[in-house]
Amino acid sequence: MKRLERLAELNAEYDVILCDVWGVLHNGVEAWPFASEALAGFRDQGGTVVLITNSPRRRQSVAEQLDVIGVDPEAFDRIVTSGDVTRDLIAANSKSVYFIGPDRDLTLFEGLGVTRVAMDEAGVIVCTGLFDDENETAEQYLPVLKDLRKSNLPFICANPDLIVERGERLIPCAGSIAALYEKLGGLTLVSGKPHAPIYRAAMEAAAQLRGAIDKSRVLAIGDGMPTDVKGAQDFGLDLLYVSDGIHARDYTRQAVVDESKLTAFLTQHNARPVRWTQRLR
Repeated sequence: MKRLERLAELNAEYDVILCDVWGVLHNGVEAWPFASEALAGFRDQGGTVVLITNSPRRRQSVAEQLDVIGVDPEAFDRIVTSGDVTRDLIAANSKSVYFIGPDRDLTLFEGLGVTRVAMDEAGVIVCTGLFDDENETAEQYLPVLKDLRKSNLPFICANPDLIVERGERLIPCAGSIAALYEKLGGLTLVSGKPHAPIYRAAMEAAAQLRGAIDKSRVLAIGDGMPTDVKGAQDFGLDLLYVSDGIHARDYTRQAVVDESKLTAFLTQHNARPVRWTQRLR
């Protein structure tokens, strides 16, 4: 495994890039323009870029968020979100939903005919995140989860990420609550990374743009071990690992990557990227 200085070194080897968003293109507060430039350059040479994100929001909402943060729209062709693929799980379950998450995520339910109900009336739990992820922790939800577990309700997780960066802070996501529910013995249902449905949806989106795709010419880019890395490898895709993401504290000191620590970290997590880069550029 070698360090990659510039994405352009790989452009001729791939036709499609499935690129993570949070941690690769931005940190929740500011965009990294070199990353957008790298993807735009890949597209200029005939490549197709599909952003693949565990955001619980629908693709249009994510596109608007990226615009506000400052991600160049020329960096991508399509967006596939965990929220979009999770809608199939919601549609296949009870229409009586106990919702855990902020009101900004309620657009997830549009057109599905579901009704938000109290805990004792629910047929399914849908979680998009914490109500207040700036001040709460997943562990604070344990009393509620124990009560929900007594009713043996399935738990649909719209964002499998455990944590994301927001500026210099690590913020808990819906996946951290889902993990606690699973530890209690509850059934969790997930379509986002690292699970196959979101990768199938991303590949279908790319195929709509360019026709049949050779999987060996698809590159996944990401920074998260339990989501981006595991998902890409399980789906049989080449992986470019971005080290300056949520795991950077494990092998980076004063903005310098200790390559021996990075190698040990990747080996520990059974990660086998074709290359690694500190930041996409």
